[in-house]
Amino acid sequence: MIPERVVRVQLRTVLSLLATIIAVAVVLEVIWIARHVLAWVLISLFLALALNPAVGWLQRHGLRRRIAAAAVAYLLAMAFFVLIGLLFVPTLVSQVNDFVHKVPDYVQDVTHGRGRLGFLETKYQLQERIREQISKGGVTRVLGLSGVAISVAKGVITLVVATVTIAFMTFFMLLEGPDWIERFYSLLPEESQPRWRKVGDDIYRTVGGYVTGNLLISFIAGALTTIVLIIMGVPYAVALGLIVAILDLIPLAGATMAAILIGIVAFLHSIPAGIVVVVFFIGYQQVENHLLQPVIYGRTVQLSPLAVLISILIGAELAGILGALAAIPVAGAIQVLLLDWRSHRRERPAHAAL
Repeated sequence: MIPERVVRVQLRTVLSLLATIIAVAVVLEVIWIARHVLAWVLISLFLALALNPAVGWLQRHGLRRRIAAAAVAYLLAMAFFVLIGLLFVPTLVSQVNDFVHKVPDYVQDVTHGRGRLGFLETKYQLQERIREQISKGGVTRVLGLSGVAISVAKGVITLVVATVTIAFMTFFMLLEGPDWIERFYSLLPEESQPRWRKVGDDIYRTVGGYVTGNLLISFIAGALTTIVLIIMGVPYAVALGLIVAILDLIPLAGATMAAILIGIVAFLHSIPAGIVVVVFFIGYQQVENHLLQPVIYGRTVQLSPLAVLISILIGAELAGILGALAAIPVAGAIQVLLLDWRSHRRERPAHAAL
């Protein structure tokens, strides 16, 4: 007969386990509630990392004080964005107004089965379907207008608040970032500080290089797309180029999404324009995937293509577009930590043998 084994668990252990579970649940709930603010913090961190090399350069070339160098770099960046706005926003507004004025013509073509969108009426009887829905539920049911004004107002206010908040957080991160890092290092044992300083420098080079390079690649993609669309006479070229630049920030998938969207718009304008735009995107993606990205990721992140793909898929699943954007630098930082852990683990037996 097998004797019974009694496992006794102390009440203190049970309470500690319950406290840990509750603490983790609370932290996850807080993260979920504050996810928008955390997204702003992440964007500010990326912008600060992109501007920090300029601050370092200014400090090495005359502006010794961090606050002066940070202010100059920040103001130059703001001036750049203002200049871009002055150059492109009037054109963007003009193109949007032109589109709004042409909407009645598009609607007339659809209702009469003419033009490139006429198939919506001839094949799907769009006009009859809209009338049927209006008779059943009214305009609000067809267009989803219930609460649209409130939603738009909230969206505009959120956008303004987010922009102002990100701008201030970026400047303060740029100004106080090194002090925060030094405070963190000072909390560590003195003998381990050199090791963690090296790890911190490696992570900074990985993340900072990726952010700067990704912004540069996106700018190139948006600018070249705008030029091609202008040459082919596609309307709303500036607005479409801006969409390409934003989508291209998403590694791997962003350029493909932009190619599909802009290709459809170009084909609606004319078949030759659509063909040229599709050929341009195919060629540009080859250059970006096989030249620009390998050079940037190879020198900074040093991740294999498979690791890049897996990290992007996981990031997108966890946090959508923002997660996909942050996936590669996070994966690069994790790689730096793992390499340091492996190196430190190998050094221990050598010191023990001595």
